[in-house]
Amino acid sequence: MDLELDPPNGVGALRIGMLTAEAHTALESFRDPAMPSASDAPGRHITRPSSLMISIGCLNGRLQAIELWRPETAEDAVLFRGINLFTLSAREVVETLRREVRIEANADDPASFVAPDLLLSFWRPFEADDNPDEEQGYYFNSVLLARPGYYDGPGANA
Repeated sequence: MDLELDPPNGVGALRIGMLTAEAHTALESFRDPAMPSASDAPGRHITRPSSLMISIGCLNGRLQAIELWRPETAEDAVLFRGINLFTLSAREVVETLRREVRIEANADDPASFVAPDLLLSFWRPFEADDNPDEEQGYYFNSVLLARPGYYDGPGANA
């Protein structure tokens, strides 16, 4: 399954700002009914057979954020403008995105990056840009798509 991020709107059936009940239903649409995961938490996250985890955050009755975690297999792809965010190295993702959008290192975590105009944020636990064998630092582990103002505090732009 290809999941194309559409900031600030959402991904697939998950749309930023939708009602919480609608978000729970939309999250379920990503589940593979033939292979449910024992680690799924209804209304919070699902894990696909590829190990791609999709989690949602709701506040004040509305979907505020969607986070997607790097799959272990190529069965699922997370894309932004056709760029596969989890098969390219973190460095390649940043360099490619910089041709189209503003992206900068996170001030609190320089191994991670944010595209502030889109409110896409990219996380990895540490930087290992020169060592592809160190997957946890070579690739991004997750990407978060959120509503404008998400990082301004719980009540901002709610």
